[in-house]
Amino acid sequence: MRIAVTGSIATDHLMAFPGRFVDQLMSEHLEKVSLSFLADTLEIRRGGVAANIAVGLGRLGLTPVLVGAAGTDFAEYRDWLRANGVDTGSVRVSATRHTARFVCTTDADQNQIATFYAGAMVEAREIALAGVVERVGGVGLVMVGPDDPEAMLRHTDACRTLGLDFAADPSQQLARLGREETRRLVDGARFLFTNAYEAALLQERTGWSRAEVLERVGSWLVTHGPEGVAVLRSGHPELRLPAVEAAEVVDPTGAGDGFRAGFLAGAARGWPQERAARLGCALATLVLESLGTQEYKLSAAELHLRTEQAYGAAAAAEITHDLERR
Repeated sequence: MRIAVTGSIATDHLMAFPGRFVDQLMSEHLEKVSLSFLADTLEIRRGGVAANIAVGLGRLGLTPVLVGAAGTDFAEYRDWLRANGVDTGSVRVSATRHTARFVCTTDADQNQIATFYAGAMVEAREIALAGVVERVGGVGLVMVGPDDPEAMLRHTDACRTLGLDFAADPSQQLARLGREETRRLVDGARFLFTNAYEAALLQERTGWSRAEVLERVGSWLVTHGPEGVAVLRSGHPELRLPAVEAAEVVDPTGAGDGFRAGFLAGAARGWPQERAARLGCALATLVLESLGTQEYKLSAAELHLRTEQAYGAAAAAEITHDLERR
């Protein structure tokens, strides 16, 4: 199954603050905050949700189609993506704007404060999904990730018009979306991805209860950080899977994107959702152990070891056997 991944393409500026953000906050002055954190390190890395997911899919043997907008500085990034198995033929390159920027500071407790500059991403609304499908000869699933809100809505509507399965991942854009917009992005999705906080926010934005959301989607994947992931389906008991333990958490940025890439790679192969979620958890942990969202090393031996430690020898053998058949 060919997967098109729509969403942000960005450069990440990642900084580490050795203290704790909460120690700097004064409860009686939260209505007017003016803080500066002296960071110890700065790392500049390739990122963006869609690009992160596409790289993961490429490394797992698929050839995902990246659909998004990048800036005049995209040439080197494009070469990197292609080297990692990503089809970049549907990326719109702006003539005037820079590629989006994600600036994030992480404290000693792994809490994060971040700012996202859209840049060229605002041009993603100009991309017609029908043209993408025609160029590549068809896709089996469209991953609608966080992007310019107009682009997200346009791609979701296009999936319905074209009869394409889609996965919804509104993520950090939930804060900007109204009720009807959020409902449009979610309703009819084959897969819905959120973390635990976003799950509550999504219910507030849509006005739908958990049961009402589940009536409108095929499966809802809710990540819970070190507590693993919940797979929710209407009429089925909740399936909880533990996380794959990290040897060392270096940087949490992009772990959720790693989970999505692993899960979707399994879904593309027709795996049961439990097996796909296990692969997602393993890939998320590799991201956690690396600085930067795309810098992790991926090998069949490492995936086998991690999944065996977390889920047992039989589960690990199923995953690695199926990946080796690609």
